[in-house]
Amino acid sequence: MSVITRSRATTLGGLAVVGVSALVLAGCAGGGSDDSGDSGDAAGPVEDMTLTIGTALPQTGNLAFLGPPEEAGVAYAASQINEVSDTTGLSIDVVYGDSGDTDNKAYETEIPRLLGEDVSAIIGAASSGVSLQFIDQVTGAGVIQFSPANTSDAFTSYDDGGLYFRTAPSDVLQGEVLGNLIAADGAQTLGMIVLNDSYGTGLAGYVTEAFEAAGGEVVAAPTYNTGDTTFDAQINEVLAADPDAIALITFEEITTILPSLFGQFPAESMYFVDGNLSNFGDEFPEGSLTGAKGTLPGLSIDTLGQFTGELDSFLEAEGSDPLEEYSYAAESYDATILLALASLASGSTDPADMAAALQEVSGGSGDGETCTSYAECADIIVGGGTADYDGVSGPITFDEVGDPTEASIGIYEYGDDNTYAAWQG
Repeated sequence: MSVITRSRATTLGGLAVVGVSALVLAGCAGGGSDDSGDSGDAAGPVEDMTLTIGTALPQTGNLAFLGPPEEAGVAYAASQINEVSDTTGLSIDVVYGDSGDTDNKAYETEIPRLLGEDVSAIIGAASSGVSLQFIDQVTGAGVIQFSPANTSDAFTSYDDGGLYFRTAPSDVLQGEVLGNLIAADGAQTLGMIVLNDSYGTGLAGYVTEAFEAAGGEVVAAPTYNTGDTTFDAQINEVLAADPDAIALITFEEITTILPSLFGQFPAESMYFVDGNLSNFGDEFPEGSLTGAKGTLPGLSIDTLGQFTGELDSFLEAEGSDPLEEYSYAAESYDATILLALASLASGSTDPADMAAALQEVSGGSGDGETCTSYAECADIIVGGGTADYDGVSGPITFDEVGDPTEASIGIYEYGDDNTYAAWQG
């Protein structure tokens, strides 16, 4: 089956491959790298340069399940960067911090702490709504903010002084893929339960646009706020509308919402998104989610098998617990690699210099030599060439506003064990 969207997405073994360039908004202010910058011309290894970055990823809050894979991706990348520091001259230090969520507001103390460590960049947050709480504080301090998971379209036109980047694609894409998937599955009416923040309402809007363009009708879309603990009103409103399908655009609140839907609505007509697609396992009775589908930006977990295997081996060697989730691990890894390459290419740890080089090392300049690992790309840069890093999460290739110009949306389906695998539709 193929899911056709206005972004020319097609599904290949559960993977929607999307060309993004046609969807970039024209005349946007702010965002991404500044073309006026110079990434530097020096060849050869730099001498004793240490890049310090921070992370503001969710150790607590309603996206805490994403924290371990994201932090693991950063740590694994940092280990590879430091493995070749003798030949590149660049080493990296990581200061880990908690973004929390908009309810516990961990970022209010963590961001000042990270900035106090004289970091060149902060990786995070995972939540678009949380990133919007501190983007002005970070970029206003002249520091790069680089999210592995922000998908709100608000960042494309945000006035960030050229210091915001992300390896996750805008929800324009995920919304189109999901809305068309639901329509292609035969649903004519759709209900949604939606987190009331920039991520939730933005993604819901694009799902609605795609679903209605395919001939469907959204019959109910109640919202809730971060910190809410009961969802009876939203569930009752959606069920009363008697939709053919329900899209759950939530974060961790999904674990409270689902038990009230079990037995009242068929799992095979439920749809998840990146904010809640999780391996629930024995958290719910066997078979509770059989046939439910969901979308997640990035290459399919099946495609990423080699990377996840390497990541698990790294964690084992470090004495850390194995991961239960891998969402956005690759995007976090790629963000760290790109920051190091930008530092190496510019011969600087100054955020402005690095920001000016980020588009180049991602291939955005169009004249680099393709490479797929930090060591390979670093060799090109040290040798005086221009590296074009194609990451684990995808080719990336930043545009002028710091958005990736190529992206993939994975489509997944739950089995009887309440875990998901690439959809084989």
